[in-house]
Amino acid sequence: MKACGVIVEYNPFHNGHRYHLQKAREASKADCIIAIMSGSFLQRGEPAIIDKWHRAEAALNNGADLILELPYLYAVEHSDHFSHGAVSALSEMNAEAICFGSEHGSIEAFLEAYNHMQENKATFDETVQQHLKKGLSFPEASRLGYDAIQLPDNSIDLSQPNNILGYSYVKAIQSYNPTITPLTIQRSQSQYHDPVIEGAIASATSIRNEIKQSGSLTDSVQQALPKETVEKLEQYKAKTGVWHEWEQYFDLLDYKIMTSTEHELRLIHGVDEGLEYRLKRMMKHSTSFESFMKALKTKRYTWTRLQRTLVHILTGLKKEEAQTLLREDKPGYVRVLGMNETGRFYLNEQKKKIDVPLVTQPQKFQHPMLALEEKASISYYSILGRDERKERIQREYGPPVIV
Repeated sequence: MKACGVIVEYNPFHNGHRYHLQKAREASKADCIIAIMSGSFLQRGEPAIIDKWHRAEAALNNGADLILELPYLYAVEHSDHFSHGAVSALSEMNAEAICFGSEHGSIEAFLEAYNHMQENKATFDETVQQHLKKGLSFPEASRLGYDAIQLPDNSIDLSQPNNILGYSYVKAIQSYNPTITPLTIQRSQSQYHDPVIEGAIASATSIRNEIKQSGSLTDSVQQALPKETVEKLEQYKAKTGVWHEWEQYFDLLDYKIMTSTEHELRLIHGVDEGLEYRLKRMMKHSTSFESFMKALKTKRYTWTRLQRTLVHILTGLKKEEAQTLLREDKPGYVRVLGMNETGRFYLNEQKKKIDVPLVTQPQKFQHPMLALEEKASISYYSILGRDERKERIQREYGPPVIV
């Protein structure tokens, strides 16, 4: 069987994601579509709106055949680590292609940009470091680095979020396993950060914004989602009473920061350059997550970077542990979250060919990265009532979803 990988968050799974899966299958001519999906917390440092199991089931009912979990350590990271974690796992699962959505839509342009960057890497790196020393954020310093090496006229626009991620995927493929074929599908209609729903294809950002503002699944939200996602959102809210968002974690975050010393905060992954003092100072006067973030954000500390750091404070992830694990080239395991019959058949066919442990029963497997996943899950479910929280945490040790 031939497999194509997609790298996803599904927060929540919407019609644009279903379109991507359809086009990925067409472009790759794959028998099996493998989605590697972030779990409880996401790349921008946000909690997923509903848990991984409901999101996985919605995806399996709309075109995905096999769902793998992108480990927490990679999922809540900048694009290079995020991409390496996802690409290395898909490579170990013997995916022949990886297909991603982008604003540009031409894989040749991504490959040209990669080759140009390799030829001018020294200039790019030097420019980025110069601007970081001036106090600019990494995204802004990188933008100036791209300007310095002058990408070809027909190249990708690396100020666009999906182009940035796509470029990181291409880099990871070329460095980890260049035999994988990279493919890209142009985003249809909506853009990544579009704030308002304007039809059946809408950004996940606009969908979450409307759910948050209305507190319900409005007609416009429902038109942008497959019926299975609507059902999963309704089921999760009925059972737990929440759709997860940062504001619900503010009291816990307040407690964690204010009961930690500056030295203890300094040990947390992402707390650099004296941020520990700023965290405690700004938390003293903040009464909500939004007010805290507005006070905390600076030119150097972007909103996304800060959110990732705050997730690591919740989970207690230490710099030393993170840096040790991120240095590992090969994934320590691949965890299966869900599958349909096609996915099950592919797994059975590949079992003897896969070199890394394949985890379907996490309670029987030990690995430092899986231990981090447990901490992330406990933190994620911490806002739920006691009985529901215990039940959800116990589910983390259970078998994959079968559709």
